[in-house]
This record gives sequence, C-alpha cells and structure tokens, in this order.
Amino acid sequence: MLSLLHVLPLLTSLALASPIQLPHLLVTRQDIQTPINSSLPNVTIFATGGTIASQGASNTQTTGYQVGLGVQQLVDAVPEILNISNVAGYQISNVGSGSINSTISLTLAHMINAELAKDDVSGVIVTHGTDTLEETAFFLSSTVNSPKPVICVGAMRPATALSADGPLNLFQAVTLAASPAGRDRSTMIVLNDRIGSAFYTTKNNANTLDTFFSTEAGQLGVFINQVPFFFFAPAEPVGRIVFDVDSVSDLAQVDIIYSHQDMDPALFNASVAAGAEGIVVAGVGAGGTSSKAALAMEELYNATGIPIVASHRSSDGFVPSGEDDVTIASGFYNPQKSRILLQLALTVGYDEAAIREAFAKSYPMP
Repeated sequence: MLSLLHVLPLLTSLALASPIQLPHLLVTRQDIQTPINSSLPNVTIFATGGTIASQGASNTQTTGYQVGLGVQQLVDAVPEILNISNVAGYQISNVGSGSINSTISLTLAHMINAELAKDDVSGVIVTHGTDTLEETAFFLSSTVNSPKPVICVGAMRPATALSADGPLNLFQAVTLAASPAGRDRSTMIVLNDRIGSAFYTTKNNANTLDTFFSTEAGQLGVFINQVPFFFFAPAEPVGRIVFDVDSVSDLAQVDIIYSHQDMDPALFNASVAAGAEGIVVAGVGAGGTSSKAALAMEELYNATGIPIVASHRSSDGFVPSGEDDVTIASGFYNPQKSRILLQLALTVGYDEAAIREAFAKSYPMP
C-alpha cells in the first residue's frame, strides 16, 4: 500500500487543477498508529486542507499562509491522539476550502458512508478550511446516514502560528468521534471548545477564533478539560432530510444571487444561461428583492419553471412561505445551506412540489 506521504504531492497538484479530478485509486488509507491497540476505538480522518493544514513564514503570520500539511503531519503534531484512538487517514484533497467542489463533497459522502458501515469504526473526522466548512458539514449531514458521529473540524490560525488552535481542535474532534456520547447527533462542527450541529451552525466572523456557533438554536455542547459535555440528549434537527447519493457522480448546478439596492435583474437570466438548474436569492430582510428583480424572477419562472428559493442575506432569520407562487421560502436555511438542499433535491429528481415540501419541513406550522 502506498503511504499518504508518497501520494500527497500528486494529490495536491491534482486538487489544485480546475476542475478537480480525484484519482480514487490513490486516495489511500493509512493506519497512522502501528501496531493497532485493540482496546481503543477506531477513528478515521478525511483530510481536505484548509488553515488547519497550513504553514506561515513566521509564528506571527496569520494571513497569507500556504496549505500543504498532510493528514500524517496533522496527527504527528498531536501524538496524544494515539492514546485515545486508533487513527486511520485519507488525504482527499489539500486546498483552501474555497476550492472545495462537488467532486470532493461527493467523494467524502461516498467514502464516509462506506467507512461508517464498518462495525469496528466508531466515527469519522473531516479536517477542512473554515471558510466553507459549514457547507461541507451541512452536505454531509444531508447525505450520510449513520448513527455514528461525523465531526468537521478546522482552525482559524495556521499550524505555525503562536497559540495555533488546530491541534487542540483536532484532539477534541477525535475525542468526540470516539465517544459513545457523539452518536445519534448527525454531523457536528468542533472548534474553539464548542460542539455545534451542522444543521444550524455557521461561521460568524472571518477572523476571530470564536466564530462557529448558532445564534438561534444554540450549541449542542462544550469541551470541559477535553471531555465532551452535551446540554441535550441526542435529537434529530427538525426538517433534516438524508439524500441517497451512492450512485450520484455529479450535482445539479445551483447559483446564489445576492440581493442589494440597484441589483441587476439580468443576473437571473445570466445564471440560467450559464447552466443553473436552480437559483437561491440571498434576499434583503425576510427574502425580499427590488421590484425590478421580483419581476425578472417572475418572468424567468413563468418561462422556465426553474425553482427559485428566497433566503436571507442577514446572518440569521426566517423566510416564511406566503402567497408568492414564484419563490420557495427557505425557512431557517441561510443561502449557502439553501443552495445545498436545492442541489440535492434537484439531483435526485424532486419536482417543485417536493422541493417546497423539503424546505417547509424545517418549519412545520400548525
């Protein structure tokens, strides 16, 4: 078996190409701990890159750093992990999270579903850049069907920085993935001592350590002296849908259009002309747009029947359903999570009525 350290340079160069083509035969499993300790739980890490796998030129550099550390190097930096679990790893990509695409997301879903189906695997971890971590986490929450924990983890400071947060975040993620307390909670996000639901958690600050949380639903739990403590018993997020993507090799194209003063209505037609099969509007207020944009959406919908989801550009909020037959209310889903839900619904063949129902499940009304 080839070591990840041998295939990492090839994987990195391929992952940086556009579009990304993943050589599945080279995404090689590596048992990082040898020999395996039969008394410890087994955890698998899927590494994708991001700040947690980055290095700067000095220990004070916290911007402009370079991605490049592999999964073996991440674990080597926290050898204490091997005292609490047997760790295996896959290097899926090594890119900033802005370059994560549907090929990588689907590869993760396929491989994680297969890994969690193994009786001897307690849970899995995805190391990821923070900029789009919430999108991958929500995608996995919507495509991985297992009671075992899936933990998405990243860092806000590169591995070379003073007080780098990645090592402790990774240690806590492994602790949670190996813990029975993590079961039946779907995909979770672990950063800065907090445990959040992938269904609700979002990145709230571009720079600070204290950035991942859910302002409305709250946190699932916290780490106290590196032990996970949950505030609630395991519960399913209201409206969560798990899509079967085992046979899916590509996702429907869905674009997000940002609403603002004097927005150009031509963007809607341009999006469809570029191949979009669905559109999400990051609307002002509770999903609103200008009157010109609303007219453009109505004309586009009448001509094509393309699903248009109205979400909110504010960090939190709720878009209610109304008498508008043109748009689909996003409910509590923000634009980026609305996009993923619409992508998956279109990919598996939902019609408009089923899409409306999928979004409405997150806010059942009496």
